[in-house]
Amino acid sequence: MIKKEMIAMLLAGGQGSRLGVLTSRVAKPAVTFGGKYRIIDFPLSNCINSGVDTVGVLTQYQPLRLNTHIGIGIPWDLDRNIGGVSILPPYEKTTDTEWYTGTANAIYQNLTYMEMFHPDYVLILGGDHIYKMDYEMMLDFHKASGAAVSIAVMPVPWEEASRFGVVVADENSTITEFQEKPKEPKSNLASMGIYIFSWDVLRDALLKNSNVPGCDFGKHIIPYCHEKGEKLVAYEYNGYWKDVGTLSSYWEANMELIDIIPTFNLYEEFWKIYTASEIIPPQYIAEQAKIERSIIGDGTEIFGEVRNSVIGAGVVIKPGAVIRDSIVMKGTVIGENCVIDRAIIAENVQVGAGVKIGVGEEVPNRLKPGVYAGGLATIGEESVIPAGVEIGKNTAISGITVPEDYPNGILAGGESIIKGGEEA
Repeated sequence: MIKKEMIAMLLAGGQGSRLGVLTSRVAKPAVTFGGKYRIIDFPLSNCINSGVDTVGVLTQYQPLRLNTHIGIGIPWDLDRNIGGVSILPPYEKTTDTEWYTGTANAIYQNLTYMEMFHPDYVLILGGDHIYKMDYEMMLDFHKASGAAVSIAVMPVPWEEASRFGVVVADENSTITEFQEKPKEPKSNLASMGIYIFSWDVLRDALLKNSNVPGCDFGKHIIPYCHEKGEKLVAYEYNGYWKDVGTLSSYWEANMELIDIIPTFNLYEEFWKIYTASEIIPPQYIAEQAKIERSIIGDGTEIFGEVRNSVIGAGVVIKPGAVIRDSIVMKGTVIGENCVIDRAIIAENVQVGAGVKIGVGEEVPNRLKPGVYAGGLATIGEESVIPAGVEIGKNTAISGITVPEDYPNGILAGGESIIKGGEEA
């Protein structure tokens, strides 16, 4: 019989629609971060650094890139004969077939997987946050408190608390009340979406709520356990944690990496972040190139200027090009004499010579003002931008574009070009 003290279930099926064209072809946890990583690398690395060697990764939306990246888990030392990493997509059953309709519904559909390991505890994680956390310390806290459920929480500014699910806890960290995005929060302890359940409690809650449409941990499972009288405790975390769910927060988190003393340090020896690295040549910096305060990926060739930016692997920046305050992902080619300000450019994009990105006044995006904001220009993967055009702020481009798509050679601020029937 296989027996594991604690296994992890990592929810990685999200579309990440607030990242706009960045996630039109790829799930949010597979989006590049920090030049060489993908977002899912952080919870996976936390697992193995915490001694959790059995991880089920639940995928759904656009899973190919994620599946390819994780493979059999070698970079994270999760290629185990017993346990290791398993990709868990929705699957067809004999009686009925359904997509994962909520966070808890996804876990419920994988009860058989969890039962294989006879765990004492189950750790529930999201696949779309940037942080370092020792789950073993949280497990010790869970055991010591005699809790049925431990919820990782972190203090947030009071004025922001209404954006989160918040918990009210007494002086012993016992949770007395929940508030889901309250208008008038009674606490500033926000749930991080990280839970440790004692196995029998989780199993009972999932079975009892299996018919609830869109069954969710925050809305259904946690309140069910609370109403049943189970002991719930708040595990307070005070380190760096970033939800990179919007373009602005994603851009800010990348920019924080290049501070002189970064808030989130990728260079620590004792808590490494692992990733699947390709075998690519070293970077090349030409004599005329200028680089200031930037992260530059392997295999990148720089002939122009890069300032305050995060550049992925295998990028080519041609002579005369100037890139400032931007993220340029793997395999992208920036043409000669381009000027790029405050842009997020996804993988394998071709930017023609003389293109200017991030020009003009900042006006709200007409298509999705809540998504394409913060003065950023966002370009989806494998897009092509013709030479000589100008692109404004709060804009979005996806697909192969041609000069005719740009009236008078300009994509005005707040406008979008979405080709190939993709979602914006």
